[in-house]
Amino acid sequence: MTTAARDPEEFGDPRWRVTLPVMWVAQLCSIMGFSFAMPFIPFFVRDLNVAERMVPVWAGVTGTAAGLAMSIMGPVWGYVADRYGRRPMVIRAMFGGSVMLALMGLAQNVYHLLVLRTLQGMITGTVPASVAMVSSVVPRNRVGASLGLMQMAVFTGAAVGPYLGGIVADRYGYRVPFGVTGALLFTGGMLVLLGARERFVPPDREVARESAPLRVLLRMPVILGLLGGYFVMNLSVSFVMPIFPLFVEEIVGTPQQAAAETGILLAVTGIAAAISAVLVGRLSDRVGHKRMLVVCTALTAVLSAPHFFAQSIGQLVVLRILFGLAAGGMVPSMNAIVSNVVPRANIGQAYGFTTTASALGWAMGPALGGVAAAAFGYRWPFVVMSGLLLAVAMAQKRWIAPGSPDSGGGSEA
Repeated sequence: MTTAARDPEEFGDPRWRVTLPVMWVAQLCSIMGFSFAMPFIPFFVRDLNVAERMVPVWAGVTGTAAGLAMSIMGPVWGYVADRYGRRPMVIRAMFGGSVMLALMGLAQNVYHLLVLRTLQGMITGTVPASVAMVSSVVPRNRVGASLGLMQMAVFTGAAVGPYLGGIVADRYGYRVPFGVTGALLFTGGMLVLLGARERFVPPDREVARESAPLRVLLRMPVILGLLGGYFVMNLSVSFVMPIFPLFVEEIVGTPQQAAAETGILLAVTGIAAAISAVLVGRLSDRVGHKRMLVVCTALTAVLSAPHFFAQSIGQLVVLRILFGLAAGGMVPSMNAIVSNVVPRANIGQAYGFTTTASALGWAMGPALGGVAAAAFGYRWPFVVMSGLLLAVAMAQKRWIAPGSPDSGGGSEA
């Protein structure tokens, strides 16, 4: 095959075999960093002299602020990525997050934390930036497997980070983990700066004008349906996240053990999800990304509701393993669908819009979950989460028309 025949849309960047593992390690560092401190935000809020009954509310509000800021900036960063390259956007997110997270450890009151969380949402976004870059450099027939690997990095970081962060928080307090987070994100940024490569050719003015995001992307029914899916799935998951450490505290009965136990539970969830992400990513390249997405979403819905009845850490461990195995395939399947239906010249903008939809879900979920928990306790949010995910699973069959590359069945290579 001649060089001219090797369409970059189909075969990707020739250096993708080096870039992919570098991006994997960088993503692992960034997510490990975020999860080193973020799960313990409710306890940190309590340490900032917030009244006990307002702790879940403020934990939700700070999460909402970050999500709203990210939802606004997502399309902006995506547009910049398609004009100037995806690698600079990853570097921006890594180093910007490093500074913001380190500063959070110095917050003196909940208002300082709120401002820094808002700035974090504006500046960061390591996951969509990394996904856009990997999607733009790997061959089309490796998209599912590659994005599954990237999601494995997310889940592995989310597994290891809370466990280690819980130990550090119990021993040194809730400020030290933010410093560790900043260091890990800085490390990820240096890896991308020194090791990742992207053969980016800026589009000429005519192409840029014709590929404007509102003209191309928002006319696509598949993209519109997926944006709704990103929103509802992230809303449902984030509905319980701000109160999960408090739910664990309610079960163990002692605040001293809650952080460590929360870390262990999030660790087993992340490990299970990491395994699932790789397996589902590879399988979806063969049987269809939509099919795997529907199955994973339905199973996640079914496994959310039983959290309501959990009475011990042992029961939660079993539930979190099963939940992680089911949930691990959702995001890589959705990201692979986007990558396969959107031209690579628009891939940054596409993931910018998915960032907006996801971030809006993450923005609304914590606030609604915090208020619901304050009113009804820490168990009912899991039932709400189950219902939302079940609704998404039932709607997913309508999002992708029969006959599209991701409608299920057969290879999409």
